[in-house]
Amino acid sequence: MYAIVEIAGQQFKAEAGKKLYVHRLEGNEGDKLTFDKVLLTDNGSAVSVGVPTVAGVAVTATILRHLKGDKVIIFKKKRRKGYKKLNGHRQSFTQISVDSIA
Repeated sequence: MYAIVEIAGQQFKAEAGKKLYVHRLEGNEGDKLTFDKVLLTDNGSAVSVGVPTVAGVAVTATILRHLKGDKVIIFKKKRRKGYKKLNGHRQSFTQISVDSIA
């Protein structure tokens, strides 16, 4: 069984026991979270599509850790003008483990 769930403005495919990297969430490591914006569920034989969400279905997850992603380099240059800008960015992520879909 899996579900398509909206977490922090993005959609993820959640299955029990699966680990996901989502944008930084509030909470400490070990906290339990419940996501009730479930857009679709599939239990193998029947697919339920929400309008806009599926009623009565929630995904529970546990926060495993907070971390940062790889560094992204932003480089801007205008030729023959002597203009160069170098900037970097590291996105903050939260690793969660999906416990159940109920």
